[in-house]
Amino acid sequence: MHKAGFVNIIGNPNVGKSTLMNAFVGEKLSIITSKAQTTRHRIFGIVNGDDFQVIFSDTPGVIKPAYKLQESMMDFVKSAFEDADVLVYMVEIGEHKLKDEAFFEKLGKTSIPVLLLLNKIDTSSQQELEEQVSYWKEALPNAEIYPVSALQNFNVPEVFHRILDLLPESPAFYPKDMITDKPERFFVNEAIREKILLFYKKEIPYSVEVETEEFLEEEDIIRMRAVIMVERDSQKGIIIGHKGSALKKVGMEARKDLEAFFGKQVHLELFVKVNKDWRSNDRQLRRFGYNQK
Repeated sequence: MHKAGFVNIIGNPNVGKSTLMNAFVGEKLSIITSKAQTTRHRIFGIVNGDDFQVIFSDTPGVIKPAYKLQESMMDFVKSAFEDADVLVYMVEIGEHKLKDEAFFEKLGKTSIPVLLLLNKIDTSSQQELEEQVSYWKEALPNAEIYPVSALQNFNVPEVFHRILDLLPESPAFYPKDMITDKPERFFVNEAIREKILLFYKKEIPYSVEVETEEFLEEEDIIRMRAVIMVERDSQKGIIIGHKGSALKKVGMEARKDLEAFFGKQVHLELFVKVNKDWRSNDRQLRRFGYNQK
């Protein structure tokens, strides 16, 4: 008997969804920072065994959208309800409900198995944990509750085994040597964008999109050229920094991660361009893979 299915991870921003999926997959597929809206796309991480295939899906944190990019991000979350065999709803200690009430109501009424993971328990007391478990049992009676620490890998293997129990009998959906549905250039874009989230403040990280224009793999090196797009000329200057120092730092740190990810030497060239109001432009959003409509 072979089992296979889609396990979709949803929750508020910064609750640990990307950390959890990376822990399940054993690879850094989703970028991780302390800032909200780090994950913009829906990213598949595929775990294969002789008799199973689990397709985990990391989704953007649930927010009330303020512009078209965020609307597209929430479309990815909506689609997580449509094809899930198991829903993983992730919360952290002290949290109460999704930021979109309609999503939370939908979660309570779904017939799909729901696993509620109470994350970051390593930061709580036993009493606080017990209070949180009681709260969520009442708030989502249809969910199975698992206290976890995605960062410390506490209870993550137990959750994985429960997921295997819940999966339907099915042939594999993807080749068994695949670990993600995303192309290589996607991970180049995300590695660069992660460094921008880490190194810049205020609106800058949210105004940025990255596009890899060249990816040439040779025997002992991969040559990459990527463009960082911003919405205004003033943002371009901030990204580049004094005599190019800020951009150089982004490139150096992204290159280290990419060499670890691809297991090969990387040559990375970065450029900065202005692409005005791309976050509110349907054509641009389709170009960057956000707009599903």
